[in-house]
Amino acid sequence: MNTLPHAGRVLVVDDDPTVAEVVARYLARDGHEVVCVADGRTALRRALDEPPDLVVLDLMLPGMDGLEVCRRLRETSTVPIVMLTALGAETDRLVGLETGADDYVTKPFSPRELALRVRSVLRRARGALVPTGPSGPLRDGGLLVDVSAHEAELGGARLALTSREFDLLAFLLRHPRRAFTREELLERVWDWTFGDSSTVTVHVRRLREKIEDDPTAPRRIVTVWGVGYRYEPAETGP
Repeated sequence: MNTLPHAGRVLVVDDDPTVAEVVARYLARDGHEVVCVADGRTALRRALDEPPDLVVLDLMLPGMDGLEVCRRLRETSTVPIVMLTALGAETDRLVGLETGADDYVTKPFSPRELALRVRSVLRRARGALVPTGPSGPLRDGGLLVDVSAHEAELGGARLALTSREFDLLAFLLRHPRRAFTREELLERVWDWTFGDSSTVTVHVRRLREKIEDDPTAPRRIVTVWGVGYRYEPAETGP
């Protein structure tokens, strides 16, 4: 049984047995229970039949590739997904994030870095966001974000948000009408002091699709040209 607070059940999907073995060994050292599978169809079936706490998913898989696995998982599940992508494959990384991945690590990678990323994503998925404002739910018109329960609703309907989407929305709600650069959001929401700021762009786009009446003309998460993004509260009064 896992006793460490960050530990969880992790499904590792990679058709390279050496990579899978190294990843599994490091994650097990970090307290996780690890299951490895080598192809996309098996991974999808396993993830749906026995939902893990997190999936480490390689993009290049036989039969069904990682993007398709991610896409199909996101139809019914918000399980956190950390993707493994090839170094320099920026398009693959962006498509992976747009498809619903929470994070990515580029190959070749440090197994220890991957273990730390897994720990971070799991912590956030479990609602361990450090409070920086009032402890009660965050509200804006019909939008409700309950940080303690790690749930969000719009107009009474539950929003299916990934852990990163949830964290980004909660952070912006706590800082209404304040503009943030992509780099600032990357550091304060992702805890990254370096990385690809397009990660933020993709998550903002995904959030808009879920909370805006018209994602092409957003009224809540607005673009501040030359800076980044700002959360604009809904008009609730006359």
